Amino acid sequence: MRKRDQWLAAPIGAGLTTALLAVAGCGTDDSGAAGRGEPVVMGMTDKVVATDPAAGYDPGSWLLFNNVFQSLLSFPKGGNTPEPEAAKSCSFTDADSKVYRCTLKAGLTFSNGDALTSKDVKFSFDRTQRIKDKNGPSVMFSALENVETPDAKTVVFHLKTPDATFPMKIASGAGSIVDHTQYPADRLRTDGKAIGSGVYTLKEYGTDQAVFAVNDTYKGPAKVKNSGMTVKFFHSSDKLKKAVEGGDVDLAYRGLAMKDIAHLDNASLRQQHGTQVIEGGSAEVMHLVFNLKDPVAGKLGVRKAIAYLLDRSTLVRDVYQRTAEPLYSVVPAGITGHNTAFFNTYGDRPQPDKAKQALRSAGLEGKVPLTLWATPDRFGPGTVPAFQEIAQQLNASGLFDAKVRSVPTEEYDKGVAAGRFGVYVKGWVPDYPDPDNFTQPFFGKDSVLSNHYTSQAITGRLLPKTADQQDRGATKDAFRELQDIVAKDVPVIPIWQGKQYAVARDGVSGLEWTLDASTVFRFWEISKAADA
Repeated sequence: MRKRDQWLAAPIGAGLTTALLAVAGCGTDDSGAAGRGEPVVMGMTDKVVATDPAAGYDPGSWLLFNNVFQSLLSFPKGGNTPEPEAAKSCSFTDADSKVYRCTLKAGLTFSNGDALTSKDVKFSFDRTQRIKDKNGPSVMFSALENVETPDAKTVVFHLKTPDATFPMKIASGAGSIVDHTQYPADRLRTDGKAIGSGVYTLKEYGTDQAVFAVNDTYKGPAKVKNSGMTVKFFHSSDKLKKAVEGGDVDLAYRGLAMKDIAHLDNASLRQQHGTQVIEGGSAEVMHLVFNLKDPVAGKLGVRKAIAYLLDRSTLVRDVYQRTAEPLYSVVPAGITGHNTAFFNTYGDRPQPDKAKQALRSAGLEGKVPLTLWATPDRFGPGTVPAFQEIAQQLNASGLFDAKVRSVPTEEYDKGVAAGRFGVYVKGWVPDYPDPDNFTQPFFGKDSVLSNHYTSQAITGRLLPKTADQQDRGATKDAFRELQDIVAKDVPVIPIWQGKQYAVARDGVSGLEWTLDASTVFRFWEISKAADA
């Protein structure tokens, strides 16, 4: 299952106005730091699907990758522009954003003592592409043509097509560097072990928990504020909630239901249970998707009518308990180029008269029958209730006869791929905080939406125009034009943008540095008081 398709409260940050022309050293002390302080126990309902970076593309696996492996670049806390990690410096060497060169730091080693050289970097990228695991991140490097290693410290990436977001991609979990002597070149490692050069080592991994120890040989900018992390896996949000209330875990991240977060955020209950709720922004989004070949949803008047009737504010208040925000465009707030195209075009409150006019212009009289398709598994526990609320809003107008059908994920995926659904849900979590990641996968070639929408203006002009812009701030106008086109054509309707939460026992600190634009949950920033 792809990470970005899965339920995750991912963070947002300031707009990407900094050029990615070069990523140079920032004078940080890379001596590393042995962990001090108390070990921390964390609970979540996600599983670590894979310990091999060539296979994992889910939130739990990337949590492991970001803490056990190094990438050439990493996102600094509170920032969304990559900075050097295993690399001393990286930069594009051409104006077309097709050649990217990195120089490694001296003295890097894996946790087993093996030296980390350019050979390992090339091996890692070549391996991911060669294996091309269906649940892995190879899709992120479709533009990568080859990797050269002129010497032990130099890596040169040659791209088939311009890609100014390449630094962000290699800063993600997809850019994890593995030891070429410890991983097979053409198949996945299946023993549940992981050997990297990151801040932590994977000491234990099983169905119930994963134990992480501080890597004393780590050389990089992170400063470790605990002496180890244990992650416990829970089978339900109820069990996770009880564990944090009862003190069985120090913090809960990912998996608490909206009602549980609202419950734990109650002032009197916080004092009673000794808990604190930490809120961060998120670039997780949810969209209503329309199959343009469907006899009903394929009519522009139907799609516009739904856009005129959708009451996002009521939905996020009643269904999501305000753990999300109304979203009025496909690029979320906090990401470069965000605008409010759907707000500007359709307003923020139901307009039945305009909806009726849109339907009549499409030649539709009487109530329009409509089925909204959802799955309860992939996009979070609020998905089906949210669709039920949307159906109720449509029916309240007297213009629709809408109902909701919920099916298991496997059946849902097959139905979307086969074009059997006219209206369905799509949740999205970014791989990197750039407007490209909210537009190219949806409206570019090989769209993940499977909804038969094409726009020559988007695919032929706007997306290519932004691909080689190393100054991402310079892409604002193009992405705003793209969002206006989407609001006019309505192949999707953005519904909400998530928030991100962690619940911790009193005495646990540093979580604010794990909930930012990078989607990186930084174990090393978390500390716990001795008496907590």
